[in-house]
Amino acid sequence: MTDIACRLHAAHDLRIEEPPEPETAPGMAVIRVLRGGICGSDLHYYHDGGFGPVRVREPIILGHEAAGVVEAAPGDSGLKPGQLVALSPSRPCGECAFCKAGQERHCLEMRFNGSAMRLPHENGLFRTRLAHPVAQCLPLPEGIDAGAAAGAEPLAVCLHAISMAPSLEGQRVLITGAGPIGAICTALARLRGAAEIIVTDVQDFTLQIAEKMGADRVVNVAQNPDGLADYATGKGRIDVVLECSANQHAIAQAIGVTRPQGSLVQIGVGGTTPLPLNLIVGKELRFFGTHRFDREFAEAVGMISTGRIDLSPMVTQVLPAREAVRAFDLAGDRAQAVKVQLDFAA
Repeated sequence: MTDIACRLHAAHDLRIEEPPEPETAPGMAVIRVLRGGICGSDLHYYHDGGFGPVRVREPIILGHEAAGVVEAAPGDSGLKPGQLVALSPSRPCGECAFCKAGQERHCLEMRFNGSAMRLPHENGLFRTRLAHPVAQCLPLPEGIDAGAAAGAEPLAVCLHAISMAPSLEGQRVLITGAGPIGAICTALARLRGAAEIIVTDVQDFTLQIAEKMGADRVVNVAQNPDGLADYATGKGRIDVVLECSANQHAIAQAIGVTRPQGSLVQIGVGGTTPLPLNLIVGKELRFFGTHRFDREFAEAVGMISTGRIDLSPMVTQVLPAREAVRAFDLAGDRAQAVKVQLDFAA
């Protein structure tokens, strides 16, 4: 088996299979994938067979964080064989009301790699070779590592999330949850000039990574439940919360320490969650949801290309793609992993 694909058949039934040849079409480039990052939604599919109402109903190739090199591309595409590209998994229709309003992330006909929302499912990027729309292949300069390029998608998610918040310059920022998204938000908060960055989690390992990404203070709220008490004085002293955990206790605690008219950006996704509405109303808090990204993907690629951000501290393990089952099991263990990447060149 030369080419491989990581195809999920059911919960905990991830198989390494030989995929068919990429089906080329006008406007498509053939990409040889080098590196792919395992995301939280991939883990939900792997462990639970889906998340929320979205269920795996047929075998699906997982993955929506990946980078690779161009094997072949249309002559007018500007892409060259051997060129490193980051692969955007988001394919809006361009025709619906949201697309025409510049809100492509809310496209009514969105196609997103590695998503089981539609039937047939949209296969993902965890395969050695694939055909991908030229417009969704963003080139990076020579000298950039494929592992760094594969971080463009989660970086774009965080860039869009932070765009929902007020300016972070000179602000006290609380980041709840020190997984990959929390780690990237920490780095971005540092770049955006936050005066103090506090990160909470329930694992020391992930908090150590948050410190490497720029956190001023980390709090293990499992070991120290009152570790944020000093920020609760005077109705709260936190200016902006970037909530990355989707944990109801973390959300409630964050609301408790946020100052009146402060802002909370909800990035973590979960099910129905109780909220302390009396505090949200009484403090006149700004509560924002955030969903995926639009033009931020190109911004993320630009930041990685110029070295403005270093995502390498959060990539805690890289495993051969043929060991995807072991990689997925490891990625779900926050006591020893933050971001696990698959190496398709190994």
